[in-house]
Amino acid sequence: QLQASGGGLVQAGGSLSLSCTASGRTFTNYEMGWFRQAPGKGREFVAGTSRTGFSTYYADAVKGRFTISRDNGKKTVYLQMSSLKPEDTAVYSCAAGRTYYSASNDDWDYWGQGTLVTVSS
Repeated sequence: QLQASGGGLVQAGGSLSLSCTASGRTFTNYEMGWFRQAPGKGREFVAGTSRTGFSTYYADAVKGRFTISRDNGKKTVYLQMSSLKPEDTAVYSCAAGRTYYSASNDDWDYWGQGTLVTVSS
């Protein structure tokens, strides 16, 4: 089970940090990612990290502004978001899967519930 938290309302240019904590014993078996779904749009890949956290991958839309990291001891993956834009407004969800750089839903096995991020202009 994946539990995301940290969403909220922030002004454009601001920062926000999301967390996603996993229950169970197999957190290190999975690569972790963040996805988002804006109102009226499909789900899109945001960022992913490998099992060790040494490798990361970002969607072009967030590269240089967002940072994904994980703490395997705490079974938690983070998404640090900065220089936020109104177009970043979406429900953000974490996922556990097999290919950290994949945007395909087929490569992600488990999904957490989303947390809403709203960026005001």
